[in-house]
Amino acid sequence: MSFMDCEKLLEGFKPSFEFVAPKAISEEELKGRVARVRREAIVGEHDVTLVVTNGAHSYNTSNKYLRYLCDWNREGVLIIPSDANKGLRLYSFFTQSVILPPSWGEAVGVEKLYQVGALGREYSGRAASSIAKLVEGVTKALADMGYASASIGYITDAKSMGIVNGIKSAMPKAQFSDETHVILDMQRLRTPAEVDQIRASTQLMEIGFEAACHVCRPGVTDWEMYAAFTFAQLARGGENADGYQIGVNKWGTHCGKAYGHIVEPGDLINFYVSGISYRGYTGQIARMIAVGDITAKQEEALEVCTESLYEAEKMIRPGVPLCEVNKAGFQPFIRRGLLKDDITETMPYNWACNDDFSPLEIPLQYVADEGLERYGRKLMHVYPPVAGPHNPNMGHGVGMHGNPDKFNVTSFNTDICRPGLAFVLHPQWLVPMECGANIGNCYVVTEDGFENLSCHTPIETVRIKV
Repeated sequence: MSFMDCEKLLEGFKPSFEFVAPKAISEEELKGRVARVRREAIVGEHDVTLVVTNGAHSYNTSNKYLRYLCDWNREGVLIIPSDANKGLRLYSFFTQSVILPPSWGEAVGVEKLYQVGALGREYSGRAASSIAKLVEGVTKALADMGYASASIGYITDAKSMGIVNGIKSAMPKAQFSDETHVILDMQRLRTPAEVDQIRASTQLMEIGFEAACHVCRPGVTDWEMYAAFTFAQLARGGENADGYQIGVNKWGTHCGKAYGHIVEPGDLINFYVSGISYRGYTGQIARMIAVGDITAKQEEALEVCTESLYEAEKMIRPGVPLCEVNKAGFQPFIRRGLLKDDITETMPYNWACNDDFSPLEIPLQYVADEGLERYGRKLMHVYPPVAGPHNPNMGHGVGMHGNPDKFNVTSFNTDICRPGLAFVLHPQWLVPMECGANIGNCYVVTEDGFENLSCHTPIETVRIKV
């Protein structure tokens, strides 16, 4: 296989719509979020709140709480006094990440910013621990501010609890309370400015998908489609190239990564796109491509998922419980005899365990795959092992990259649709080694209904003639 001309595949590509980058979240809106944290701290009788975000692999962070509150996309411990006349302090720069502002923004509203230092013998020749010095610096600051024996709330995630526990140990006279629910509750309904960012994310996904369709034809690899998708969205402001799932084979398997498969007639291709971040926010879409003639079973999977999405979205409006959206979406599957009901707890799905919750053994079977074998590997199990939808639900919430506030559209989710609620609906169906489809749009509830944030690309399957 030659890669000599792969860069030429995008020649002549032009998206069907113009991407217009929205303004960033305003400083006033960010300050309002901090004010909300302060208000909740006062209600909880806390003197100060700590927001803790650790570093993560590939120069990422363990959560997006600092970016949500002050547009800071690095690690850090943010000190928020409950008294509004006391300024914010941020202790950061304690990992070996080299990413600096302005590419990831300024620490909006922070009065004092401290650099802890990336330490350690191997990295810096300095016999010190960055985390130990972080804890030392934060506890000293809290004592200097009069909080040595205070009531302290903290907002964090599991991967950052080591930092919190270090601060707790260093402050035996203080009382600590987990207040992470405060920031999660704040993100349940999105503001117009947040919706702008999520809409931008979905539009980048759509442009990427159009680029992939532009290059898709027999003989092209899934790598080349991924590259086309990635270039088109990154060139317009996408923050990352990951969060991308692609399934390319004759059965329509709809979750995977590009691995060298060469597109051929009869293939079904799914772009199940999530995690393409725009200023910290992400939407999600799912689209299908059929290459040449496909089987009747494949056509049925595409039809039922398309019909499902249209029926589910008809239910989106203020006052409707999410469980009713879920129920409407599964009716086409029930009418065709593919499912008995829409009950999440008992529904079969691709990644289900045994009925008694014990691990399910995946069938051992050789599955011919030329793309994989070309590079010295064989597929020896059937993935996924269970027929049904990919997930036992109709969709889930979207928002900040990584979905810390994620909720699912299930048969038991009785939450009511309210303006600002943003989520993806992606009906899915897959029978192992037979057929598969996954089709999804990103929505936000409005005052009188909904907005389809991914409206530029139709959900109907793209047909590649051969």
